[in-house]
Amino acid sequence: MNIKDIVNRDIVNLTNCESEPIHIPGSIQPHGFLLGIQRGAFRIEFCSANSADFIGIGPEKVLGRHISDVFPEEQASHFALYAGAEAIDSAKPFVFTLNGVSFNTTVHGSGNHVILELEPFPDGTLQLPNLYTQTRNFVSIMEKSSGLLDLCQEIADETRSITGYDRVMIYRFDEQYNGEVIAESRREDLVSFANQKYPHTDIPAQARELYIRNPLRMIADINYTPVPLLTIDDSPVKNNQSLDLSLSILRSVSPMHIEYLKNMGVGATLTISLLQNQKLWGLIACHHYTPKILPHYTRLSALLQGHFLTSQIAVREVAEEYNIGEEVDKALAEALTLLHETENFMEACHQSPWLLKLANATGVAIYHEGLLYTNGLVPSDAELIELFAFLSDAYPNQTFETDNLSDVYPAAKDISKYAAGVIYHSMVSGDDGILWLRQEKIETISWAGNPDKAVLKNEDGVRLSPRKSFELWMEIVKDKSTPWRKSEINAASSFSYALQKHINYRVIRAQEDQNRSLNEELRLANKELSNLNWISTHDLKEPLRKIQIFASKVLDREDPDLSVQVKDSVERMRFAAEKMQMLIEDILAYSKAGSMEKVFVMTDLNEILRKVISELRDTIEEKEARLHAGSLPSLDIIPFQVHQLFINLIGNALKFVKPDTRPDISITASIVEATAIPSEKTAAGRYHAIAFRDNGIGFEAEYESRIFDIFQRLHPAHKYPGTGIGLAICKKIMENHRGFIGAKSVFGEGSVFTLYFPAM
Repeated sequence: MNIKDIVNRDIVNLTNCESEPIHIPGSIQPHGFLLGIQRGAFRIEFCSANSADFIGIGPEKVLGRHISDVFPEEQASHFALYAGAEAIDSAKPFVFTLNGVSFNTTVHGSGNHVILELEPFPDGTLQLPNLYTQTRNFVSIMEKSSGLLDLCQEIADETRSITGYDRVMIYRFDEQYNGEVIAESRREDLVSFANQKYPHTDIPAQARELYIRNPLRMIADINYTPVPLLTIDDSPVKNNQSLDLSLSILRSVSPMHIEYLKNMGVGATLTISLLQNQKLWGLIACHHYTPKILPHYTRLSALLQGHFLTSQIAVREVAEEYNIGEEVDKALAEALTLLHETENFMEACHQSPWLLKLANATGVAIYHEGLLYTNGLVPSDAELIELFAFLSDAYPNQTFETDNLSDVYPAAKDISKYAAGVIYHSMVSGDDGILWLRQEKIETISWAGNPDKAVLKNEDGVRLSPRKSFELWMEIVKDKSTPWRKSEINAASSFSYALQKHINYRVIRAQEDQNRSLNEELRLANKELSNLNWISTHDLKEPLRKIQIFASKVLDREDPDLSVQVKDSVERMRFAAEKMQMLIEDILAYSKAGSMEKVFVMTDLNEILRKVISELRDTIEEKEARLHAGSLPSLDIIPFQVHQLFINLIGNALKFVKPDTRPDISITASIVEATAIPSEKTAAGRYHAIAFRDNGIGFEAEYESRIFDIFQRLHPAHKYPGTGIGLAICKKIMENHRGFIGAKSVFGEGSVFTLYFPAM
């Protein structure tokens, strides 16, 4: 039988350290031995090289055999039931006994194999933990600890009491996975690591991933010699990748990590993962300065401490955030009350302390319409205006927050004393906005050794190197503020939104005041216009009437003393008075078309047309005109205005005729889409089109839009009398009906005037 090992022999260097396959080392630690059996068949396909040290049988006699050939038949049968269960409880390991020695056997699946890790009992007993006592102690700790840091310290003390390690640390990660020791329990003779930071390179990404998958890892002796895993050389695919040891307790550790621990002077370790939302929040790191094998159930007790702490992390963090949030909400409520009760808030209340407290800021600045309103500690006006200009350009109509403004705005290094961190909200116009500012918080970070020394050069080139020194290395961090909390960011957003509404309300109020003033001016103008209408109706018409009467009397007398010249002058005077009276009446009609009460009534247009024809019958008969009318619809209209509309259009068709030509007028109705109407103001929808077509004198196309302007005349008054107001009245009437009037004509051939009423 040919046996081979599956040890991973790839060399780890700077180019591949982030992808080092630490989950498939192909070797284990020597304080136990490992068997890998084929799932379902129980044939042993992998065996660690040290099996003879524990059961007196070497790998050459184990590999390829059924598990019942190695252990007693009864135990093998019981194990088959244990391993075949739907879920294997790692807290209850299977116990194999051989040659009088009992082995705790932790079991888990790995691809097509089941892995058995067998560890002898240190003193031959199970040593089950007293869960009641441990839980009671935790409840007592939970009740007396005031905050998360206090709780972590208590857990560190309790874990060290349970495990007996020389040092127990609670280690928390930041967003970049740099770690910080936030609690520590240690032997009195050891130097403290409390509050020290460790760079993210100390725990590479793939190691963090394993901490998530397997929450507990033990190294019993830093100076151990890895034990290779062996298999029968009967398949080319059997290598280190055949056996994933991610969930293994005995898994061998990266040589780089071992070197790192040796440099620290550590002899043995136990690491427990602290998870939040499937992310690595931190670790419980236990160090011993001599080799130490921790029994299975003691390890579980330590793991339970990790579960206890994990259950409280979110609760304590939320509680701390809640307490701060309460204060922030109180300040926000006070600031909003001031805002709502003060008409000129920015001028009167911009220095309110609540404005600072709602975001726990050290300064506030509002920039509006070229004016700055500041509160607290802020840069100079010129520096603030320059900052507002940058932010409005970089984040238009947006919000932005940072605790390191110099990252995006290099000039911030000169103002970090006042504005290392900001919350910015833009406003609607120009560079307007509101800023909450935080001062620079100069922080001295205590690194456990220089983090830059993680990358070193040697004769083989550049590689990732475990740091040689863990003496304190101080780093001073400048140009940063304390981070903004979510509650502070939300409060700033709420106030900014309310301030924008306040500003908009002030603009609307100012506009309303302006409109009110304009409306008053318009009311007075309308009153004066009404007076003018009264004068036109009574005071002007009466003298005109007298002029016409006296002129008629003079002409009727036929006094022989009156010369022909005098009589002609009197006749001209009478004609001018009649023309002026007609003009006054048309102006009044135009004014009434826009100002009279608009009462809409569903009316049959055929009935209105019959009344109009009856009213114009004398003219129609005199000119022998022909009228052709199709069926017209019933519409919701102002009846007397549409009557006037029809009178004007048919009257024009009878007036503007070619000499020696009988007027021919046709009136038709149809439904058209808005796109067919020659008007830019047409609303979408369908319209009733009422067309008046005549064979009159027509007009040039250039007048199609101008013809509806008031006083617009296209023909000499001595040939076609009129004031030029009739079609302007028609346009006004159609506007009253939310409709349109259009004209098409061919000079010398006739015209078509079309009324467009909205179809309901």
